[in-house]
Amino acid sequence: MARILALHTHDVRFPTSRTLDGSDAMNPDPDYSASYVRVVTDADDGLSGHGFVFTIGRGNDVQVAAVRALEPHLVGRDVDATLADLGGVWRELVHDSQLRWLGPEKGVMHMAIGAVVNALWDLRAKREGKPLWRLLASLSPEELVDLVDFRYLTDALTRDEALALLRAAEPGRAERERDLLEHGYPAYTTTPGWLGYDDDKLRRLCRRAVADGFTQIKLKVGANLDDDLRRLRIAREVCGPDVRIAVDANQRWDVAEAVRWIKALEPFDIAWIEEPTSPDDLLAHAAIAKAVAPIPVAGGEHIANRVLFKQYLQADAIRVLQLDATRVAGVNENIAILLLAAKFGVPVCPHAGGVGLCEAVQHLAMFDYVAVSGSVEGRVVEFVDHLHEHFVDPVVVRDGRYVAPTTPGASTEMFPESLREYAHG
Repeated sequence: MARILALHTHDVRFPTSRTLDGSDAMNPDPDYSASYVRVVTDADDGLSGHGFVFTIGRGNDVQVAAVRALEPHLVGRDVDATLADLGGVWRELVHDSQLRWLGPEKGVMHMAIGAVVNALWDLRAKREGKPLWRLLASLSPEELVDLVDFRYLTDALTRDEALALLRAAEPGRAERERDLLEHGYPAYTTTPGWLGYDDDKLRRLCRRAVADGFTQIKLKVGANLDDDLRRLRIAREVCGPDVRIAVDANQRWDVAEAVRWIKALEPFDIAWIEEPTSPDDLLAHAAIAKAVAPIPVAGGEHIANRVLFKQYLQADAIRVLQLDATRVAGVNENIAILLLAAKFGVPVCPHAGGVGLCEAVQHLAMFDYVAVSGSVEGRVVEFVDHLHEHFVDPVVVRDGRYVAPTTPGASTEMFPESLREYAHG
């Protein structure tokens, strides 16, 4: 009987602040980082599960400590039994009352649980010989809803409603899987849009995005309105009228300022405005969404849990939902969020970039297409061309579309050499 032996953790930091990759109005000098965990077992297959939390530098050591605090919950467990009941494992980790007190169900501890849960899913997918998206899409509706904690959600989505959504999507699963393998999943790129880039670099990267087949790009905004107007004018001139341009304020504004600023940007045909204000303030998002319509408000990368996502949807505060692979408590909670989005008819356009976020979140988007929403209409996954070379199974984006991964696992495993070279401290 194989057992879990340890959680091996790593504080990994990349000096992206040197080139201003990732720079925006609220985060001028990020160092893309990963609080990385490997679930080690004594199974004869030699497989391990890999997961991480994305951070931007200082504080990554705190996040690593939070991941390490979960080790007593897992060491000594039977591997087969653990992987067969990831819904139960999720509930046990999230509802440890003493650890939950630090949230509850949000912040550093909740994200640590997500890293461990994602690592367990990576291990399960490897053992079953499937990429994660395909493993999830092969589960029955009953198995999928058993992964979800419906506590606090039933005023918006019940277990029976979730079952009905999943059963309605069952008939087309095989056809959509074939389409995904043949054509991939739509992507957009933020690579041209970092706030610290000069105008020449913006022009050059916009040209490259169009040449690479992207039909949408995203620019960071919010520090200086005159600069934003100039940069949007450049991007629109280079990209032409047929490429969608989204903008992201990274939580910079109050309500009135947001409305004024967004209306000033409106002549450039904005695809969406992302995170205009604090991610904890859903009423402010709702007010902004109403004031700037028909420009959609997007958000989600910093929304802390399924409960807050539920409220955003109930309040019509976002028209584009941007779940994140490592902000909430892993795959299970993201399944709940995908089901909520399907119930409210809101398209999911996941947040990516960072360290390994593109690798991780592609699986959630592809699972959503095959088994939940059944659609890619109005949906795109963010792509940023940074740090993929550190992953064993890096993303492939071709002609502006994510190529569906076929390697078993969740695409979250980093090379040991990268873990060593970029270890902090």
